[in-house]
Amino acid sequence: MIRTLLLDADGHASLGGEELIAHWRESPDSRIWIDLQGEGAMREREMLEAFGCHPMAIDDAHRDRHPPKIEEFVDHTLILYRGISSFDGDLDYVPQQMAFLLGERFLISLHPGRAMSVDRLFEREGERLLGRSPEYVALRIMYISGGFYLESLLAFETQLSDLEDALISDGSDALMRRVIAYRSRLVKMRRIFNYHVGITQELIGYDYDHLPRANEETLHAINDVHERFERLLSLTQMYYDICGDLVDGYLSLSSHQLNSTMRILTVITAIFVPLSFLAGLYGMNFAYMPELSFRYGYFILIGVMLSLVAGMLYLFKRRRWL
Repeated sequence: MIRTLLLDADGHASLGGEELIAHWRESPDSRIWIDLQGEGAMREREMLEAFGCHPMAIDDAHRDRHPPKIEEFVDHTLILYRGISSFDGDLDYVPQQMAFLLGERFLISLHPGRAMSVDRLFEREGERLLGRSPEYVALRIMYISGGFYLESLLAFETQLSDLEDALISDGSDALMRRVIAYRSRLVKMRRIFNYHVGITQELIGYDYDHLPRANEETLHAINDVHERFERLLSLTQMYYDICGDLVDGYLSLSSHQLNSTMRILTVITAIFVPLSFLAGLYGMNFAYMPELSFRYGYFILIGVMLSLVAGMLYLFKRRRWL
């Protein structure tokens, strides 16, 4: 699908398709935003080449799992960004690569599937944003996309708090598997946000021709995107640490329960060892054992065994082993 937003020299906006490109070429003061969603690679390459995009930029934009980055060419700047097509409070998300090719008068956005941030801006705010500058549109898309990440992460915070309470009250292996799964997803998200923070740091530290820091609105937009991704990175790191603490706490609790069980078993073993010794001693079948003919020998032995049990229980209780 090809969507086009044309802003002419008089500030009038037109929504349409590929036919608006010819009007843009005829008007040197106009600006255009072309959104390519799910187009074939050959069709996208033809269109990008028609705009004078560098072959290396086109190749990077078509790679499925290229890390997010920013690269400047003579007539345009390439921004590779990892957006999302779906995300929920369980951190189940489907990322998708988005590419922005920025020129002085154009913005081309490429993404294989539906992009919620693009859909939100294209018809509602596209005219106003494009009136500022094409780079402002790209930065705004990144900012809105980061907002979707942020909403789901904040929703996950409540769920993580409930999970923490559940582990404390009634920990189980099933809950622990959930925590470990969350931790794995947070690692992947942290890697994505780390890339994005790196991109915005480059934009702040280096003056790109098509993202000029001299433009006050562009600079503010860069700072907003940078702050949002820094917050996302810090949140994922914090949640990752919390999940790690939950895992360590669960293991410590399990170890404590195991130690308690082993202490009880040790006490039981310590009690029955002398009893087993006495039972084994008087269970030997020798004909001339002196106590065998004693009338009250059995009762005395039972009394000794009971005294041993009582004495050992008293000793263990005094030492707080029970």
